[in-house]
Amino acid sequence: MVQFHEHIITELLEDSIGGLVVTSSGLGLHKLISSLFLLHHHSQGCLLVLSATPPQKSSILRNYENDIQSQISGEVSNLPSEITSDLPANQRLALYTSGGIFFITTRILIVDLLTHRLPTTAVAGLVILNAHSLSDTSTEAFIVRILRSTNRSLYVRAFSDRPHSMVSGFAKAERTLKCLFVRKLHLWPRFQVYVSQDLERDPPEVVDIRVPMSTYMIGIQKAVIEVMDACLKEMRKTNKVDVEDLTVENGLFKSFDEIVKRQLDPIWHTLGKRTKQLVSDLKTLRKLLDYLVRYDAVTYLKYLDSLRASESFRSVWIFAESSYKIFEYAKKRVYHFGRTDSGKLGLSKTVSTKKRKLNDNKKDEAQQCRAVKHDIVPLVFVCLKDQSTSTETRVVLEEVLEEPPKWKVLLDVLMEIQEERDKHALSGEEKDHLGDGDDNGIVLVACKDEYSCMQLEDCITNGSQKVMREEWEKYLLSKVQLQALPKRNAKKAKEPKGFGVLDGVVASAPGKKAEVSSTSKQEHDALLAAASEVSKRINKDIVGEDDNQKHVDGGGSVKGKSKGKKKKGSAGEKTNNDVAPEDDAMEGGCLNEVFLRKHNQGLNAESSREMKKLPPVVFYALESDKKILDILKPSTIIAYHPDIAFVREVEMYKAENPSRKAKVYFLFYEDSTEVQKFEASVRRENGAFESLIRQKSLMMIPVDQDGRCLGLDSSNEPQSVTPQNLITRKAGGRREAEKEMQVIVDMREFMSTLPNVLHQKGMRIIPVTLEVGDYILSPLICVERKSISDLFGSFASGRLYHQVEMMSRYYRIPVLLIEFSQDKSFSFQSAGEIGDDVTPNSIISKLSLLVLHFPRLRIIWSRSLHATAEIFASLKSNQDEPDEVKAIRVGVPSEEGVIENDVRAENYNTSAVEMLRRLPGVTDSNYRAIMDGCKSLAELAMLPMERLAELMGGQKAAKMLREFLDAKYPTLL
Repeated sequence: MVQFHEHIITELLEDSIGGLVVTSSGLGLHKLISSLFLLHHHSQGCLLVLSATPPQKSSILRNYENDIQSQISGEVSNLPSEITSDLPANQRLALYTSGGIFFITTRILIVDLLTHRLPTTAVAGLVILNAHSLSDTSTEAFIVRILRSTNRSLYVRAFSDRPHSMVSGFAKAERTLKCLFVRKLHLWPRFQVYVSQDLERDPPEVVDIRVPMSTYMIGIQKAVIEVMDACLKEMRKTNKVDVEDLTVENGLFKSFDEIVKRQLDPIWHTLGKRTKQLVSDLKTLRKLLDYLVRYDAVTYLKYLDSLRASESFRSVWIFAESSYKIFEYAKKRVYHFGRTDSGKLGLSKTVSTKKRKLNDNKKDEAQQCRAVKHDIVPLVFVCLKDQSTSTETRVVLEEVLEEPPKWKVLLDVLMEIQEERDKHALSGEEKDHLGDGDDNGIVLVACKDEYSCMQLEDCITNGSQKVMREEWEKYLLSKVQLQALPKRNAKKAKEPKGFGVLDGVVASAPGKKAEVSSTSKQEHDALLAAASEVSKRINKDIVGEDDNQKHVDGGGSVKGKSKGKKKKGSAGEKTNNDVAPEDDAMEGGCLNEVFLRKHNQGLNAESSREMKKLPPVVFYALESDKKILDILKPSTIIAYHPDIAFVREVEMYKAENPSRKAKVYFLFYEDSTEVQKFEASVRRENGAFESLIRQKSLMMIPVDQDGRCLGLDSSNEPQSVTPQNLITRKAGGRREAEKEMQVIVDMREFMSTLPNVLHQKGMRIIPVTLEVGDYILSPLICVERKSISDLFGSFASGRLYHQVEMMSRYYRIPVLLIEFSQDKSFSFQSAGEIGDDVTPNSIISKLSLLVLHFPRLRIIWSRSLHATAEIFASLKSNQDEPDEVKAIRVGVPSEEGVIENDVRAENYNTSAVEMLRRLPGVTDSNYRAIMDGCKSLAELAMLPMERLAELMGGQKAAKMLREFLDAKYPTLL
């Protein structure tokens, strides 16, 4: 354990009610929590851990196990376990009373607390992770309030390693302390004295390598930033967001989406399509900058193609002035396409001369293309005839396959590491160099994601050129698969247009426009031809491998190998002559001949590099969030994609192992957004801690912040149903004992925060599993709660119709509660979007039809959770309390059959109701009166005309029904 961890634990133990700890990311929060577990004893009660993610959970358990093993020899028993919903209630109770340490979800814990399955005195304390996500309405705050009301000795220790999330919104840190009922805020940034002393006492050796980007990468980065700036200018014109936050530097982070969303969320559903699309486009552009330095050229081009296909008709950024550069430069990193007669590809004059001389017939064309093939070795190209002109102009597809510059640098670094180790081994300095004698010599390469790890591993194993070729072939084959998909006869979309500075439409002459489309079609045909050639070669290689296997089985391995090589070579020769007939069938025979030549540039250098010995390499994906430094104990670390949290983890690793030598290589693209993002993350974190330090100095902490003011009813604001002015009318001004309000809540509703708010208002929450409704307020009132997003989804799926139908069947007052968020506009849509007619896509029209179909349905509109709690209290003021046993039985099938005065599903003959509604004269306005006036269809058939007219609202309807019932069967006689 590092020393500053001991200081944090000491500060936490000084306050018996706990505190909130905010640290910089990467400072070993999982180790700090596992150290706290060591201080827990089962005699104190159980310790419950909330809001832990799976990676955090595994890291904490692994460190705790290692700490126990270092103190006690032998196997470790009584490790922290997890309480899930699979465990029955009696087993959970036994675990709670055992005094152990348990990971538990908030939903299970709150239900066990409300149903009194968990005695509050059995809980010694709570450890809450990811405290930055808490609010006063979160379930964690609900749990703490219930436990604090009856258990005064309870301690709450909350942790967060995201300081920038603790400064979002107004007084976030102070509100978090309030909802946790703690008074101490502990701040531990990287620049804190104890932290900096521990991490800088024996720092690792650092090598900073700046890799220059290629020309096309620089062009793409510049173009993306220009487009992002254009989108930000358009966003500023809306006058609905803070201009200071709309900067390109903020746009590099995922939190930028949170910034914009936080400002636009209250009016999001009233915004126009253009503003919503701009927010989505900014997210897409951030990914383009991130993927540029993360992935290879072919993968990047494939991602751009997918964007063009999925967003071409709705995106705004595609129509920006600089957007075409992104696609053009990304394409040039993979291949070049142009005409041979215009010199776009820079072909030599001798080749062009040969092409003009040897152009009489197909035989001469084949000879000419062979000459081109032998003259230009490093190209893969496809020759096609241009039928748009009378001359025999040809277009050429040239393969480029630009490798990421970091690949070569990574291989050079690995070879340099191995060379240094060989030198130290020869000089006998290996032990001094490695430090500890048990060093395994592993080189850890840290990448952003799993895809990069697999690709780099493939690059080291098989060579970068082979990896690029495989990606290129996958790209070409995907073109063939896309071409093979059946075409839909969709209507032609209107030509999209940009907005403001994003209007990139350039007027062009009709002839020029036709030429561009013709060139695009030829390029597409060339790619398909190349893909077809790759597909044929792969199929022939498979056949060749099968033949090789037969020869190996029958005549020895040497004969089989030579046969396979010969067969592969012959397949390459057949490329020039045998492909044309098959490919002529494509696109009406516009393709004349196809020439493919592998891109062999640098092959000798690559093979010589592979011959050299490389150190053992392990790849680690940063997105997995697994702490593996202490497991692998690498001697050398290469940060292929630098990340500020991982840098801190390396510093912690070195501080905990001062005797072990550690060398760290950082690979940055020079003058790239990668560097800018890394430096900005440091500035942003420091700024967040400076803001928290100022907030801490100005905080107004109440004296009852530890929850001492909480009564046994766990209510901060007890609500009285009886108006205050009525109390004085009682004799002596005495106040009657108020009856505690009860609300039956469905288990699934604990995913929301409304039960928490209802509990704050002094209502008793009874969690059960309901088949009908979400909240039962009284024996007559059943409430189905819908948020705005859930309401739209329920209408789309038809689920809401069924839910309202069930409520109308079993309860006299079915209620649909439509709940808006407190920080959003109290409206479905803007006034301009509301039409006069009933349309199937309008939410207003759907609600109107729902009410017409179910006249007894009541709709309640609520501005927020607190408004909903007040509405529930007013609805219950003159109602009896709901029956828990009866509410559980509503709508539940049973095996006993029909029971008198029961509310289960078998007691309602829905078939009879449906038949009644189909009888002549029976309408939606009178069928309920008929059901109230007679008990069965048999009784209905025996009613006299006067009674029928009374129930059905008129003689005409009664006569129609009577004639239908009295009509005789038709006979054949």
